Order: sequence, then structure tokens, then C-alpha cells
Amino acid sequence: MPEKLNSSDLNPSSWVDTHGDYLYNYAWSRVQSKELAEDLVQDTFVSALNSLESFRRESAVRTWLLSILRRKVVDHYRKKSTQNEKDISGFVSPFEDAKGVEGHWILERAPKDWNLDNYNPLRNEEFQKMIELCLSLLPEKWRSVFVLKVMEEVESSVICKELGCTSSNFWVILHRARLQLRECVEKKWLNE
Repeated sequence: MPEKLNSSDLNPSSWVDTHGDYLYNYAWSRVQSKELAEDLVQDTFVSALNSLESFRRESAVRTWLLSILRRKVVDHYRKKSTQNEKDISGFVSPFEDAKGVEGHWILERAPKDWNLDNYNPLRNEEFQKMIELCLSLLPEKWRSVFVLKVMEEVESSVICKELGCTSSNFWVILHRARLQLRECVEKKWLNE
């Protein structure tokens, strides 16, 4: 059943005050750049304004704006992934390659205990900032794949199509991004 909308909800002059902070926080958490987040939100408002006549009013205005913004984030990462990728030859697998122990952790590179049992809001905020820092250190394509799959929950096949990679390449990139993030968090957060 379509949601009842107030006439003020459809007034573009109220969108920035009503939805701007929410959309900005969403965009910033995906791109970790103040300027880029602002640009994406601005582009979202412009796109919404241009397509206001085609808005079917089957959802809340915020939901509609967020869906436009999500598409803008996906487009951003799709465009970035087609640019020259950083050399990733420096990636070192944390697994043994010796015959008979393939797939086992190298002892020095095995996951550490993160001790996240005790909930502490301050520690949680610190952890969030560390994740954002570590995400920013990933090669662009790795970050694109990770953000789209894990944070945006986009289907793998859609990501492969958008980023122009094969399914097997996608899973390798996602695996390496997760390993790199884990290693970064352990070095920069757990070892302080």
C-alpha cells in the first residue's frame, strides 16, 4: 500500500533541511570524502528535482532520495574502477604455500583476538574511524568491490557487470580486500 505523503514532502525547497544531513552521512560513510559526499548529495537532489514528475509516490521521499544516492555511489565506484588500478603486486597472502600446508595461516599473520566482547560506545566510534581509514588505504577497485558488496549489499552479479570483472576475479578481490582490512585494523588499532 503506498505511503501517504504530505504536500510538504514533495516540496524540493524542504529537502535539504529535512533529508540533507541523513543523505550526507550515508554518502560520507561510503566514500570517506567530505567533498565527494557533498557532491553526491547535491547530484542526488538535482536528479530528484529533474525526475520529480516521474516519482510514483510509492515510497517516502527520503527512501526515494536514498535510492537515487545509492545509485550515485555505485556509479562513482564503477567509474573509479575503470581508471588505472594501483599496482597490487605488493599483496602478500597470509597463507602458507608449502606443500601439505596450503591454506593454513602463516603464524605471524594469523588473525588476532579483537576482544570485542565488551560493548563500549567510545571504543566502537574509534573502531569505526579505523575501518574508514583502512578502507581509504585499499586500492580503488578493492574498495569499490568491498563497499558495494558488504556495505551496499549489491548483488555480486550486478557488481561484476558494473565494474567489468569476472565472477572469479570479483571473489578474489573481495577476499583480498577483507584480508587487507583485517591486517590494517590489527596493525593500526590492536597494536597501539
